[in-house]
Amino acid sequence: MAKTYSYAARDSKDSLKPFTFERRTPGADDVQIDILYCGVCHSDLHTARNEWNNTLYPSVPGHEIVGRVTAVGANVKKFKVGDLAGVGCMVDSCQHCASCAEGEEQYCENGFTGTYNGPVFGGENTYGGYSDNIVVKEKFVLRISHDDSNLAAVAPLLCAGITTYSPLHHWKVGPGKKVGVVGLGGLGHMAVKIAHAMGAHVTLFTTSPNKREDGLRLGADQVVVSKNPDEMAKVANSLDFILNTVAAPHDLDAFLNLLKRDGTMTLVGAPDSPHPSPTVFNLIFKRRSLAGSLIGGIQETQDMLDFCARHGIVSDVEMIDIQGINEAYERMLKGDVKYRFVIDMDSLKKESHAA
Repeated sequence: MAKTYSYAARDSKDSLKPFTFERRTPGADDVQIDILYCGVCHSDLHTARNEWNNTLYPSVPGHEIVGRVTAVGANVKKFKVGDLAGVGCMVDSCQHCASCAEGEEQYCENGFTGTYNGPVFGGENTYGGYSDNIVVKEKFVLRISHDDSNLAAVAPLLCAGITTYSPLHHWKVGPGKKVGVVGLGGLGHMAVKIAHAMGAHVTLFTTSPNKREDGLRLGADQVVVSKNPDEMAKVANSLDFILNTVAAPHDLDAFLNLLKRDGTMTLVGAPDSPHPSPTVFNLIFKRRSLAGSLIGGIQETQDMLDFCARHGIVSDVEMIDIQGINEAYERMLKGDVKYRFVIDMDSLKKESHAA
């Protein structure tokens, strides 16, 4: 067993504080990783504060992990000590249902095991990347081929990157397609970058006029202020696909109206209370679809990482020390980050050594 230092929430009202636990000794199929960087996802906050009513305490969040391999089991083939490696949102699944067999482990019919907060349907708790090391089955470890100098900005790809890449890939976004991205936050800014790299014409929708310049810098072809009826009217019935990244309840009809016949809007933001129901006529009169998407399978996540490395795509990040995580949560609630916090885990190692 390996003594592990971390930050954890002990209950829904508690701030994150130092917490020590033991990781398992690496088995024959395991990879042990010294964590260098961990991105801060809105799901971390939802879970720490039990906003989805499923948190197992103590909770050590973090599923955007980049680190260096420190040990491998006897059966491990793809990694050796010293390699860079990543861990995303899953560390296990049943491996025998139809979804797992098709490489869609995120839809495991028996419930995948999250990198933190245990299996979806209960069971042993798992502890995530706000820690100094992690031990994961080789099948759920990702290769990192980005340049070493930008690893902190790679970390958010393990959740924000795959959450946006997967639906863009599934709905065949590419040259000749007109794509809308709703929201310019941690997910939205990755969606703009990836859709642009795929060759689509990208329209960003934001409630903030002051994000127009940033949207264009990130790769949007045009930026529409969604609170402006005239701007919205100009793009009505024009889009093939919309990726809606907003994690707060809002009027979906305003965006469904922008789809062409047979267009699809896919939701990836996960609000803590439901959206107002869309008007059925907005769907049936144009044969439009409203869909959802959840992260991506392990092979698709590897494909995303390789795609982003080829195209020079990383997240726009603000580095923080682990001691600033509670302040970062409050800033994240206010939208005060461009566009993803990433924890430098060296700050945790220094604290643990001092202790």
